Formats: sequence, structure tokens, C-alpha cells
Amino acid sequence: MWQRLLRADDDRVTEIITGLYMSPLEFLALLGAVALVTARWLPSAVRPRVTIAAGALCALCAVVLSVVGVRWQMLPILAGAAFASPFAAAPLIRRRSGRPSWRARWWLALPGSVACVGLIMVGPVAAWAFPVPVFPEPSGRFAVGTRVMEWTDPNRPETATADPHDRRTVVVQLWYPARDFPAGARRAQYLGRTEGEARTVSDALAREAGLPGFLVDGVPRAHTHAVFDASAADGDGRFPIVLFSPGAGGVRTQNTAWAEELASNGYVVAALDHPYDSAVVVLADGRTIRSTTASTGDRDKDDELAADQTAVRAADLRFVLTQLGRMDRGEIAGPLAGRLDTGRVAATGHSMGGAAALQAARQDDRIDAVIDMDGYPHGPTSPALHRPTLALTQNITPETDPRYMPRLTEALKLNSATSYRLTIPGAAHLTFMDAPLYLPPVPSIVGSLGRTESPRVVAATTVAFLDSTLRQRSGDLDAVLSAHGDLSVYRPGNGP
Repeated sequence: MWQRLLRADDDRVTEIITGLYMSPLEFLALLGAVALVTARWLPSAVRPRVTIAAGALCALCAVVLSVVGVRWQMLPILAGAAFASPFAAAPLIRRRSGRPSWRARWWLALPGSVACVGLIMVGPVAAWAFPVPVFPEPSGRFAVGTRVMEWTDPNRPETATADPHDRRTVVVQLWYPARDFPAGARRAQYLGRTEGEARTVSDALAREAGLPGFLVDGVPRAHTHAVFDASAADGDGRFPIVLFSPGAGGVRTQNTAWAEELASNGYVVAALDHPYDSAVVVLADGRTIRSTTASTGDRDKDDELAADQTAVRAADLRFVLTQLGRMDRGEIAGPLAGRLDTGRVAATGHSMGGAAALQAARQDDRIDAVIDMDGYPHGPTSPALHRPTLALTQNITPETDPRYMPRLTEALKLNSATSYRLTIPGAAHLTFMDAPLYLPPVPSIVGSLGRTESPRVVAATTVAFLDSTLRQRSGDLDAVLSAHGDLSVYRPGNGP
């Protein structure tokens, strides 16, 4: 019980203390370590008490952290305290033994103290650079529930395996408007149904990005604002559906902050894992399917592979929409029977997922709107789109693929409905997912909008577009979108 309570506190109460993204326990360890090093410089009357108190605090924090799980960012802090301990304790031991007290001259002690403090300060800097993500509070009027399903399409072979009897299976996570729940309700694990799944996914995403897994070991510790399998919000109304496909190597949970914001505003978000394409997919029976896609180094071959993957993803989106219709009719168990509005549907996606959303909308008349989050339009540009479309793009630089904007513009100009292209200053490719919440704020990686502004801008623009297209709410959509960046509007027959 004691361990479970401590673990819940460490996971759920990871606070932003003085902007360092450290839990209260970690912050106490930091204070104890600093006090232990600086005790040598205090007046002799208080030095023994501070040394004993700081040493005891460091030891207690080290023991508790070893029980609940220590992040790598804490190791420099604990190491600095360990190096300082013998020097801090030596005068006390000599005094207790009756020997004369002795301290090194200040000019001898100063380099050691500075070195220990420098080592200790590596900890909070690392915790700030690679934090346990703190998800923004959803701004809508609904609480948020979430549910994970696994569906197999009996009519579609799995083309990634040689087994002729293997059928395409996808894992889908819903975020939906929920009935209010107690403040102490257990919040959903980030990245997975369990912490084990979350760690598997986190390690796979790190490998996909070429990072050592330990750098992001705080990510699977995070919990979100949603509650698993919460009851749907009260009322008889139906909620519009937003399908979401992640980027190449991405996973269903990569846009959790965005999904929770949409759900709090009355939408049901259905995000997919695409087996053999997503970095890793953990099935309900415990099997783990890892990505088998890889670049060939040949642009033409890679374009062909990307088009094929996009087609599979588009089929996945259409299949999930069919399954959601069955769920609404009560043919599939779940909290949303009779609450899903399959007559108001948007297909959305990030990167390759955005291309899949465009393709799905071309193929399926049930889809009413499209949002492409910085996705190159792989695959054919015909037949023409006939759906309102919002394309969000990163800031265009000389390093951007020169084919990207012409290809995207062509797709939008061929649309028989109004299309919007919004280029967001300061945005990078990873701005459009949860990455700014847990990666270092390096502009070339996650953009320069910051950890708070990045999810806010992406959510604000997409909610405004969905409210206008799926709910026909009046308002100046052009003005709302243009407030966040460089907007081009493509109206049928008029161009930009």
C-alpha cells in the first residue's frame, strides 16, 4: 500500500516547481543536496544541524526514489550529494570522537564545492529538458473519457505478413465527452493502457527518433486528464467524430493533448495504431508488432512505398468509421451507443497520417472535412477533393522539401470545397503532436512556440475549423485562423 501510494503521488503529482518539471520528492532531494554542499560555508553554530538535516533528507529521498522509481535526471543530484557527504560529515565525526575539529582552507574547499554544485545542477537542467510531460487542462465544458479497442477487418488481408489467413487488425483509442468524475479518479496512463505498454511504446518512439530510451524515461510516468471507460456525458445529443492517423512511425497516443481538448469541446476522437507502420503496437493478447518500414535511400522508391502505406492507412480509417457506426448502433459494446454522429465526420492526421486523411476523404463520402497537420500529400491527387480542408504547416525554411508546398497547393486548388492553408510561424514538424511537452525546447526539433503555446495553437485552429465545418457555427473562420499565422484560402474557381 505504501509503495502504491508513493508511486501514485510521484506519477500524478509531477509538478512544475519553479519551472523545473520536478516532483515534490525530487525537489526535496535537490534542496537536500544543495544544503549538504553549502553547509561547509555556514556559521559554525548552525553547521552541524544543517549537515545532519540535509544528509538525512538526501538519504530519505534516495530510499523513497529507489522504491517508486528514480529518473536518470536525479542521478547527478544524488551523486553530488554522495561526493559532498564525506567532507560534510568528517568534522562532525571528528568532534564526536573527541579529536580536534578541522576544516580545509576556503581556497582548497571552494573548487570541490563548486564542482559538486555544478554536478547537482545538471539534474534540474536535465529534468527541464526531458520532463515528465504535464498535459494542459482541457478548456471545454466536458470531462474526458477514453477507451481502447482492437478491431480486425475480416474482409482485408494483412499485406505486411506472408500468412494468407492473417487479417488486418488495428488498435483504436477513443477520447470522448464524459460525465464528471471525482477529482481523485485515476487518470489514464500516457502512451498505453498500462505502464508496461507505455514503456514499450516510449522505448520504440525513442529508437524511431534515434535517441537512447533512457532520455525520455519520464514520458511513460505521465498521466493525462482522461479516465478510462468513463461514462459518456449526460444528454441525448450525438457527438461529431474526428478520425486521426499518426505520422510515419507514430502511435495513436502521440496527440493526446489535442485529443483531450477536442473531446472536452464535444467531439469524439478516434486515433489509430497502424500495425507494421506505427513504431510499435501492443495487442490485447500481449503480442508486440514493431514497424517494418524503412527508407531505401532512393527518393522514387520511398515515394512509392509512402503512397502504398498511405493507401493502407486510408483503408484503416474507413474501416474504423464503419466500426464506429456499429458501436453507435449498439452492435459493439462501449459507452457511446446512440451518441456517435456518423453524419458529421472529419478525417485528420499528422505527417503521413495527414496524407492518409486526404486519401480517405477522396474515397469515402461519409467524411465531411479534412485536417492535414504538416503532411506531404502522398499518393494520387485525383479524384479531386470535395471536402472543406485545413492544412496546417510548419514554418517553411530553405531546408523544407521543395516539393512540399507545390504538391500541397495543387491538392488544395483541386478541391471543389473551400480549403485553408495555415503556415504557423515558429512551428516545426513535431509542433503538431505532444513532443513539445517532453522534448528539449530546441526550435529545430519542436519549434519555438513553447510547451504551453504549441498545443494551444494546434487545438485552437482545429477546433475553430471543426466547429465551422461540422457544426456550421457562425463566425469569421478566416479571422480566427489568420490570427495564428500566414493564411491562404482556396475557394472553388477563385484560387488563393
